[in-house]
Amino acid sequence: MAANQTIWGIHAGSGGAADSLFLQSGFIAVGWDEAGDMGLLEPNREAFKARIFDAYPGIKPGTVPVWAGVLYRFVHEIQLGDLIVYPSKADRHVHIGKVTGGYKYDPSISSDYPNLRPVHWLTSISRTSFSQGALYEIGSAVTLFQVRNYADEFLSALGGGPVPPLVVDPTIDLVISDIEETTRDFILKAFARELKGHPFARFVASLLRAMGYQTRVAPPGPDGGVDIVAHEDELGFQPPVIKVQVKSDEGSTGDPTLSSLYGKVESGEFGLFVTLGTFTKPARDFARNRTNLRLIDGDDLVSLLYRYYDKLDSQYRALIPLKSVYIPDVIGNGMD
Repeated sequence: MAANQTIWGIHAGSGGAADSLFLQSGFIAVGWDEAGDMGLLEPNREAFKARIFDAYPGIKPGTVPVWAGVLYRFVHEIQLGDLIVYPSKADRHVHIGKVTGGYKYDPSISSDYPNLRPVHWLTSISRTSFSQGALYEIGSAVTLFQVRNYADEFLSALGGGPVPPLVVDPTIDLVISDIEETTRDFILKAFARELKGHPFARFVASLLRAMGYQTRVAPPGPDGGVDIVAHEDELGFQPPVIKVQVKSDEGSTGDPTLSSLYGKVESGEFGLFVTLGTFTKPARDFARNRTNLRLIDGDDLVSLLYRYYDKLDSQYRALIPLKSVYIPDVIGNGMD
């Protein structure tokens, strides 16, 4: 891959609304559907600004050049063969692809995101494989942007290069709305790199103890599908008994794996499955129909860590050093 390869970062709309369009239909896309076919305009920014102003008469003047700039870059500056970096919030992976065609306007494919470019996805890599600086850069508040500062890291990842060291770059300015997500990335990265296999079970046991449970951890090796047994009394005689299985990789867990754990859960007991990754829809459906089975994915695990952090064993607080800070509650106060 050429060192001067152009790399673009793109987001899939509010809450990842266009995620399935990106990953299942083989397009990247931007919205502004009311502006119509931008390919019919003169290829200059002033024409794009005029179209945005006409299509959205209530828009703030300062927003016009921002929206027009995104659309102009999407239509005219992205070139055949450019690389696309898309951080999906749905699967928490960074997808890297190559642009394979020109701009087209087709509301029949997506009425909300009718401005399209075809893309061939080359690889999908967990967010935890990237440095914090790279994650900050692709967490830009802009829909479409050129990746510059950490372009070499994404090229290296595409070629199967080494994982960057687990450090936080103090020179990067954090966008307030991204602080929670980047902190979650840091925590999950620490889990994935430092707590593989049996050490992850010991961490989950520590978290359960912080929540008020007594725990027994199975020794390393074959465990019969149960890694931890948790209970409220010290001797484990009083119900409920919770049988826990943990999975320290970042993939998706399906319902056959849950069925295996659930087969070990006897009458009056509970099952708990904890993973750093996600659960498939069939797995979630399986658990939804069973009142004595609970699932904790990577995001849920981080939320529990926040809640019980001060009660965790010191070794885990040293592994994941966090401190409480106050930041402006911009969203909570309704400020734009």
